[in-house]
Amino acid sequence: MKILDRYLLKTFLGTFASVFVILFFIFILQTVWLFISELAGKDLDILMVLKFLLFAMPRIVPLVLPLSVLLASIMTFGNLAENYEFAAMKSAGISLQRAMRSLSVFIVFLAIAAFVFANNVIPYAEYKFVNFRKDIAQMKPAMAIAEGQFSDVGSYNIKVDKKSGDNGNILTGITIHKKTNLYDGSKNVIKAKNGELVSNEKSNILKLILNDGYYYEDIVPKKPEERTKLPFTKSSFKKYIINLDLSKLNKTTPDYDIANTNTMLNINELKYTLDSLNKNYHKDIASFSDNIYQRTGINNVIWKDTAKKAAVFKPMLLTGFPANEKSNVLKVAAGNISAAAFAIDGSRMELDYKHKIINTHWIALYEKFVIGFACILMFFIGAPLGAIIRKGGLGLPIVFAVLIFIIYHFINTFGKKVAQESGITPFLGCWLATFILTPFALMLTYRATNDIGLINLDAILAPFQKIFRKKNTSET
Repeated sequence: MKILDRYLLKTFLGTFASVFVILFFIFILQTVWLFISELAGKDLDILMVLKFLLFAMPRIVPLVLPLSVLLASIMTFGNLAENYEFAAMKSAGISLQRAMRSLSVFIVFLAIAAFVFANNVIPYAEYKFVNFRKDIAQMKPAMAIAEGQFSDVGSYNIKVDKKSGDNGNILTGITIHKKTNLYDGSKNVIKAKNGELVSNEKSNILKLILNDGYYYEDIVPKKPEERTKLPFTKSSFKKYIINLDLSKLNKTTPDYDIANTNTMLNINELKYTLDSLNKNYHKDIASFSDNIYQRTGINNVIWKDTAKKAAVFKPMLLTGFPANEKSNVLKVAAGNISAAAFAIDGSRMELDYKHKIINTHWIALYEKFVIGFACILMFFIGAPLGAIIRKGGLGLPIVFAVLIFIIYHFINTFGKKVAQESGITPFLGCWLATFILTPFALMLTYRATNDIGLINLDAILAPFQKIFRKKNTSET
């Protein structure tokens, strides 16, 4: 490796490492803020919090890595141009492409490493992340209930005055509001002197054992005049057991629901899952079509061959019925049509949902390749852009980098959302941002190679200058 290649690689790696660490720390803070409700006030020790963040870190890499490459490229080549080092290289016969050669090789290896990371590490971390949130509830079930305030746990709102015991599973002064039908205004309240939380690591059910308490339940009379009396029933108990669903203790956000297992699979697993999903999808379509066809009863009608005979045959379908029964037959037929239309609408919604699941798996598959190509694309945008603007440091390069990455991220997010709803193909949805920005990268590389500025103001202002010149000559 030549001295120039070593110098450029050393300069770029130092900038890239610094930028990556800073951006990674910022996105980690965003993750902490996103899940602050699960971490704050839950009696978690430092080790569990660190494990929580460790499993959440890999999902940040697809965002941080391309942005780090873009910003490091702009800063590195901007510093070289600002300090006239590019001018010295060009005077020695070294072009921009030659200066970018060693870094291009490094970026290609970085892209391959990003693909391997996205295919192996991220799915494993997603699996561990979701299951760790579930394990927290099993190992420390009392974390879902805070002292002195109501905690939403499944279909119950629970408040305790004090928690004690090794894991905080001994509860004192318990008040429970059970969620019921909100339309009739009824309320169910349970009060107990003390209780205990009992969990099993092999079970998803958490037992809440209440001791020495009362159960209050509102009664909603059918007659409105009796409702003003506010009747209710009251019963006492020595021991009362409530089963709580652990899956609702650490309720995941919609984007990372445990049902969305596509983020936990590598390429081979995604291909196998997609094959099964597609077979089931086409099987459901065939089964539904056959069901609707059987409902119509077309097989029981003998249709004529020609259109002329069919036109004569259709009015004769009701000739065998008495006049007073023809209307009933038509009503039954209309009812069958309405039922078939209702079944079609319901099945269409179900099939659309299944197709959306298939699209999300395709998107998860393509994203593993997109992250690697995004690193290459951002380098070929950042390196020539830095050479053109001739500014290093953390000023103007950050503005350009953030602006470009916001555009890339917006187009990428928009494409995936549209692809999920079958507006476009999943392939186009994932690669839409790269297809749009690749010509921009080629244009920047061409302009930087030929020492053309980012915006040629002379070419833009030339027509206006001609107009003003003609106007001045005509006035004189």
